[in-house]
Amino acid sequence: MSLIPAFEIGVWNAWIFVLYTLVIVSLLPAINKSARETGDIAIASVYNRREMIILYSYPIIVFLLLIYSVFLPLRLGTVWFYTGLPITLLGLAIYTMTMASFATTPLDREVIAKGPFRYSRHPMYLSSSLAYVGVGIACASWLFLLLTIAYAVLSLISAIPEERFLLKKYGNAYREYMNRTPRYIGTPKSGGAS
Repeated sequence: MSLIPAFEIGVWNAWIFVLYTLVIVSLLPAINKSARETGDIAIASVYNRREMIILYSYPIIVFLLLIYSVFLPLRLGTVWFYTGLPITLLGLAIYTMTMASFATTPLDREVIAKGPFRYSRHPMYLSSSLAYVGVGIACASWLFLLLTIAYAVLSLISAIPEERFLLKKYGNAYREYMNRTPRYIGTPKSGGAS
């Protein structure tokens, strides 16, 4: 595993997986009308100054992951590839199920509590982070893994103000969901957003 592998533009590069996650999430407003109406401006209203910095840092990390992935070849035929590919595919499968649950729930009327949302309040963050860890391993790139860690940390921090927004929007329905569903898989349930 190298920090910065040779840069090569090619079809069998990491961009295949990174682009998939970005295309799916960008299609949501077109698929789910209530997702379009919720918008980032309403969510940003519950962010404090530090959280706003994180909110604006998040797309920068995603952009860096995408750009780097264009030049990052998958290490086909290596142990790295065969270790990273199943992790990536698992992450993408969960991500796809998460997006399907998101797309088929009327967000203006109900809390998403089906599909992967039954097990985690933030399966999109977890599954995309898992997929990117798999890509970093499949490409044998420490730099991609470091960017993925930054992405995961920003995602986990972003979950807190997002939950404040959802509590404000859905009230007791979201509080009940919080009481029965952990924020992240395997962590204790939380009664309120801090």
